[in-house]
Amino acid sequence: MIEYSNILFCTDFSEDANIAFLHALNLARKYEARLHILHVPHSPYTYTRNVVDEDIPAGTSKDGEAFYDQAIIDEAQIKLRTAYQDRVGDFKNCEFVVACGAPDVEIIRYAKKSNIDLIVMGAQGKSESDRFERGKRWPAYRNMPIAMSWQSGAR
Repeated sequence: MIEYSNILFCTDFSEDANIAFLHALNLARKYEARLHILHVPHSPYTYTRNVVDEDIPAGTSKDGEAFYDQAIIDEAQIKLRTAYQDRVGDFKNCEFVVACGAPDVEIIRYAKKSNIDLIVMGAQGKSESDRFERGKRWPAYRNMPIAMSWQSGAR
């Protein structure tokens, strides 16, 4: 039998992400799993890590994570909570997370760090629609030892 204890929902606030959220929340309720709601904002900085285990250059930030400033994190955290806090309703086993960097890398890094069993995201987000053909995802996800669920709205 399938069991999930940690479900990661990734959002860029697109229509497909909103549909994926409903799926992730239903699964978290069904399996009594912890729901991690993650957003990776677009950074104005040119350096972003593109390797999951890449070392971080010394002195890049207080916590050594990446090039970004606290205003980006704060704004993204507010946007994340505004979009999803009320929608989780009485479901309390969730957390809101903002990570800065390349989305595909940061999603994988967070999934590894948090022992994620299932990643749920929209099939085509805002930025991917310009960069990828429908149905194709970042190569970084290809060999993930985690179940993936892509949700798509009617087009």
